[in-house]
Amino acid sequence: MFSYIEIFGKTISTYAIMAILGALAAGFYACLAARRRLPDYIDTLILLLVSSVGVFIGGHILYGITQYRVLFAVISDPGHITSFNEFIDIFNYIFGGSVFYGGLLGGIITGTIYIKRKKLDFYTQCDIVAPSIALFHFFGRIGCFLGGCCYGIECSFGVIFTSSPIISANGVCRFPVQLLEAAFELILFIVLAILYYKNILKGRLILLYLITYSSGRFVFEFLRADNIRGFIFGISTSQAISIVIFFVSLIAFIIIKKNKERYE
Repeated sequence: MFSYIEIFGKTISTYAIMAILGALAAGFYACLAARRRLPDYIDTLILLLVSSVGVFIGGHILYGITQYRVLFAVISDPGHITSFNEFIDIFNYIFGGSVFYGGLLGGIITGTIYIKRKKLDFYTQCDIVAPSIALFHFFGRIGCFLGGCCYGIECSFGVIFTSSPIISANGVCRFPVQLLEAAFELILFIVLAILYYKNILKGRLILLYLITYSSGRFVFEFLRADNIRGFIFGISTSQAISIVIFFVSLIAFIIIKKNKERYE
C-alpha cells in the first residue's frame, strides 16, 4: 500500500495522517453531541485531549509489556548497553509500537480522573465519547491498511503489501482484515450515534461499545497474522483482553440496567 507519502517535501506515514483525521472527526462529532445535552462542549473537548494523552501512553506501555522477553533481558543485564544511542534504539524497539487495548485503557483511566476532578456528569460524557472512539478507530484501521500493519492471514484473495515496514507482511496475498474491522467500527459508530440522539440506553453506551467491540475483536484476531503481541493460553493477548473486557462490561451493563432509574 502507501506506508508513507511526501507532503511539502517531508515524508509522513499514512497511518499518522489517518490518526490525525480520526482525531479531528471524533472531536467534531463529540462537540456536536455534547451540545445536544450540555450547555457547551468545552469540557468534552478538554476531556478528549486529556484522554488522548492516556491513549498515547497506555498504547505504548502495553506494547512494551508484550515485548516482555526483550524487556526482561535488558533489565537483567543492562551492562551490555554501551551508549545512550543504543539505549534509545532499544527503548524504541520495546515501546515503539502501540496496542489499541492499552490506549483504550489509558484513555479510560485519564478520562475518568478528569471527569471526577472536574465533577462532570460521568454517564453523559461516556455516552458522548463512546461513538467517538469507534469513529476514531475507523480511521485508525484505514491507516493500518494503508501502512501495512495489523495485517491478515494468507489467503487466495485479498491484497499484497509491498512496502510495509513489517517485512513479514510483504509479498504474499493477505486477507484485508483491517478493512473488515474498519467497516465494523463505522457501523458501530453509526449505531451508537443513533442510540445517543434517540436517548436510548442512556449511561450505558460506553459499555455497549466495549461489549460489542470486544466481541468483534475476538473474532477478528483469528484473521490476523501479526503475532508480535504474543499469546496467552493458546489465544492472542488481544483475545484474552477481549474476554475480560466483555464479561466485566456485560456485568456492569446488567447492574446499571437494574438501577437505571438512578441515572435516567
